[in-house]
Amino acid sequence: MITILLATYGAVFVAEIVGDKLLYTTGVLATRYKTLPIMFGMAVAFMLKMGVAVAVGEAISKLPAWLVACVTAASFIGVAITVWRKDERRAAKKDVSAPKAAMVSFAAIFFSEWGDAGQITAAAMSAKFHTPLMVWIGAVAAMVTKGILAASVGAGVRGWIQEHIPPRIIRYAGVGALVLLGVLSVMETLTEGHA
Repeated sequence: MITILLATYGAVFVAEIVGDKLLYTTGVLATRYKTLPIMFGMAVAFMLKMGVAVAVGEAISKLPAWLVACVTAASFIGVAITVWRKDERRAAKKDVSAPKAAMVSFAAIFFSEWGDAGQITAAAMSAKFHTPLMVWIGAVAAMVTKGILAASVGAGVRGWIQEHIPPRIIRYAGVGALVLLGVLSVMETLTEGHA
């Protein structure tokens, strides 16, 4: 059983870490919010997404590309709007509440990139080993590891950014990065759908 868990962890981690936009999304979120709420929202999103991957197996990879692209676009637009609407004066005086940061993190991760390499890998591992619980644990652990790495780097950068860059510029850059990541994600989804 531990071999299956470790094999799934390794396979999903490698599939997810190479060129994954959610790695950058988590990093962007970590420059705006405290690390612990982001990790909580991220972990819950990863648990649910990998649960679906393990439960439905390869069917996830057969979702229509236009549907995946629409959900991904809506997710990135929603998070960009949340970042844009953040009141700069209030942000300078106090931090965003932990529940709100966790919800933004959850939404950014849960509603984007369905049927990505990590989910497909987890689905394939589940179909191969017929031990959904071990595959789920390994897949979630890999995703959380990826998220912790991104959030840690983002949190380290957050302090420097807040000391050296005006809040308005941070907001513009954050929204710009989220819109760019959303566009790239949609383009990649639609391109893969035709491949």
